[in-house]
Amino acid sequence: MASSYLSFASKLSFLHNGNYKNDAVGRNLLFDNPNSYKWNRKFSDSCFSKTRCSGVGVTRAASTTEAVVDNNRVSKEDSRVLRVGLICGGPSAERGISLNSARSVLDHIEGDDLQVSCYYIDYDMNAFAISSAQVYSNTPADFDFKLESLAKGFSSLDEFAEHLAASVDIVFPVIHGRFGEDGGIQELLERHNVPFVGTGSRECRKAFDKYDASLELSKQGFITVPSFLVQGSEIDECELSKWFTSNQLDPNSGKVVVKPARAGSSIGVTVAYGVSDSLKKANDLISEGIDDKILVEIFLEGGSEFTAIVLDVGSGFDCHPVVLLPTEVEIQFHGSVDVREEDAIFNYRRKYLPTQQVAYHTPPRFPLKVIENIREGASILFRQLGLRDFARIDGWFLPNSMHALSSSAGKFGRTELGTIIYNDINLISGMEQTSFLFQQASKVGFSHSNILRSVIHHACLRFPNLASHNEASAHLPRRSKSLPFDEAFNKREGIRKIFVLFGGDTSERQVSLMSGTNVWLNLLAFDELDVTPCLLAPSDDHSDDGSRVVWSLPYSLVLRHTTEEVLDACIEAIEPAQAALTSHLRNQVMNDLMECLKKHSWFTGFDIADEQPVRYSLEKWVKLAKEVQATVFIAVHGGIGEDGTLQSLLESEGVPHTGPGAAASKTCMDKVATSLALSHLADLGVLTINKDVRRKEDLLNMPALEIWDELISKLQCETLCVKPARDGCSTGVARLCCVEDLAVYIKALKDCLLRIPPDSFSKSHGMIEMPSPPPERLIFEPFIETDEIVVSSKSGGEKAQGLVWKGNSRWVEITVGVIGTLGSMRSLSPSVTVKETGDILSLEEKFQGGTGINLTPPPASIVSNEALERCKHRIELIANTLQLEGFSRIDAFLNVDSGEVLIIEVNTVPGMTPSTVLIHQALAEQPPMYPHKFFRTLLDLASERII
Repeated sequence: MASSYLSFASKLSFLHNGNYKNDAVGRNLLFDNPNSYKWNRKFSDSCFSKTRCSGVGVTRAASTTEAVVDNNRVSKEDSRVLRVGLICGGPSAERGISLNSARSVLDHIEGDDLQVSCYYIDYDMNAFAISSAQVYSNTPADFDFKLESLAKGFSSLDEFAEHLAASVDIVFPVIHGRFGEDGGIQELLERHNVPFVGTGSRECRKAFDKYDASLELSKQGFITVPSFLVQGSEIDECELSKWFTSNQLDPNSGKVVVKPARAGSSIGVTVAYGVSDSLKKANDLISEGIDDKILVEIFLEGGSEFTAIVLDVGSGFDCHPVVLLPTEVEIQFHGSVDVREEDAIFNYRRKYLPTQQVAYHTPPRFPLKVIENIREGASILFRQLGLRDFARIDGWFLPNSMHALSSSAGKFGRTELGTIIYNDINLISGMEQTSFLFQQASKVGFSHSNILRSVIHHACLRFPNLASHNEASAHLPRRSKSLPFDEAFNKREGIRKIFVLFGGDTSERQVSLMSGTNVWLNLLAFDELDVTPCLLAPSDDHSDDGSRVVWSLPYSLVLRHTTEEVLDACIEAIEPAQAALTSHLRNQVMNDLMECLKKHSWFTGFDIADEQPVRYSLEKWVKLAKEVQATVFIAVHGGIGEDGTLQSLLESEGVPHTGPGAAASKTCMDKVATSLALSHLADLGVLTINKDVRRKEDLLNMPALEIWDELISKLQCETLCVKPARDGCSTGVARLCCVEDLAVYIKALKDCLLRIPPDSFSKSHGMIEMPSPPPERLIFEPFIETDEIVVSSKSGGEKAQGLVWKGNSRWVEITVGVIGTLGSMRSLSPSVTVKETGDILSLEEKFQGGTGINLTPPPASIVSNEALERCKHRIELIANTLQLEGFSRIDAFLNVDSGEVLIIEVNTVPGMTPSTVLIHQALAEQPPMYPHKFFRTLLDLASERII
């Protein structure tokens, strides 16, 4: 056991015990963590060598200690290293999405030839230099209250700009909405002569304001959507009524869209009916402080939304915009919907959370001539508005069957097949992993790294002093590997084959897609790994012999928001006519791009091939994994991914895989079995919650009052928690305070609702995603009352935010990762979960970047050092008792005084999304373990296990 213990520990890079700390702008500081876990002090700092993984352009380390990189100091030998200042945050409600974008950009541009310093603008417009580790926080709220003590603050924005002028070569602003796209940050940088990526301040101001942009588009000869401006307190109900009538809308019930003029493309967008409702919703937006300039637009019924990325490939100030393959945005309805769903618009939630409510089609399902016209118009618009480097332009295509907009004759957008309207210009498009930028870029041959670096290098062309950085560098784009597995594979020395499997048909399949995509992109950083993303198709897509299906995917097909989209894209890709059309459009765009890109020495070619997906039965896929000696990285949440089925299939063929084995997975998937397996540990401070399991059929057929009385009597409680017995940890979980709440939940099961709307129960709560199909068995438990921890905002004379503790129970909810080998599992630092809406963490709060708050590590003001160490010891006891290996996540309640833990559940395939708590916990270790290194460690543990 001792030798196994040492062998494992020496391979984990985050076990280094040196007193590690770097300055606020350095690469490796996360939080000042006096409670960081101490490990064996005998390990050497130099056990492993650092390796360069040039494929994605990121300096990746496989060593025990990661070299400290101070991004603001570059030696003379590295004078050609381009120093990029990445600025995120800002005062808008989209600052969380900005953090997601910064994280994605950081992942894909940093390398030996390009170093990144990270900066953050808070809600109050204070600027800070932050560590890159903080960029991996789930939301700005995770560290906002710590900024003044942990980050380097600037006394003013001017001081911040002076620092940038001295410390970086070029700035890449990824602030969405106000101060990022309205010309604010651009004006600041221009004033201090700091080069930056993107459009100039004057042009930003004109394009960002939707009302001003609409006037400018109309002036330039484009068709626009009729709109009415509501500004401040100057509300003229009579004039708005006249506008309704002039646009053939009923003043009492006419359907319109109400949206802020200066709040990005998603914030505050809502549907209204008639003049009174329009004014009410406009006033609501104004009173909420979102904007004091509100647009009322006619609702475009029956048309299709589209969005198009425009890339400038000209030289210097010679603009040559090329529009990539546009994406059609399709709003979808599933199951029962109420009027609010039928009024569906492409709002903030649909844009940023994986959901079946929206699907994307790239290229769009429009006639070829319409696609060509969309690309032509967006290119003209980009040039006429004076935009730079890149932008995203949104619009509508209205078929001829629709009523033609007034005053559209003779303007650009009128075609024989319908009307094209451009209605929103995004100066800093979202850059999350599966954003439109990367979807469309990958369709025409760009990887994430390649498109981002191309944008940065193009921006450098405008600044003569950056010319030396635009010469061909050692960074070469990664060539995507062809999907067919030929005999030559095994002859490639030192190359390991990795299959990343995600999808399935549980309610967490969309989170699984996010996890798998993140793992795949991070593992692509290692040139010695040949990584193939694979989709486990839903059970209704089966092979000829009735078995489950796995699709091996090309790069571009992974970048979707839902597994249904991925599957549809696979089927579409192998349909000959559609494949031919996509190939034709791809070649057309690539030819347009190459006309100018070939003149730039920094562009070394496209790196994503035009490949087809390959379909296998699950059994044949497992045999293929054995044949090519692949290791399978399991990212399938729930179902066969966590109940031991998949693990058993792989183990029977001797295929190594990540995570626990079949037996442990089966136990942990069953929440009742998990409690039974741990019930003997009560005297050691590991407690379990009493449970009552009910069949869905019984719930539907018994009176709700009878069920309620039985449950509260048996469980000896007044409030219940209900959850699926064998589903994931995020869906179908609700607090029930009375029999009426139980009746609402049962009705949701009966009606097969996909989601329970906010505040449907007696106690306030957020949106509750429901399993589809509904679970056959449900667990009822006493609801555990925990103390509420609130991140206070600045008020009065306070200079900083802080934590406010509300309650007297002394119990808090935690989630903690465990990692290691069988019998030697180690606890990472727990995260205290802070709920923003209601008592149950929502799907968004658990997995979607930009939402939810996690405190990692727990501040000493919440959990004492002694209690934290006792907690970790008990978490390790749980992991080893359940025979976990590789990695897992344990959710529990923690008594902050005694360190006792009350187990909630164990997730053997935990969420691995870009901002999940596992990443936070790995980064909280000393030294920090960055995502690529973390996932590589999990993979190495899998490859070395004995099957």
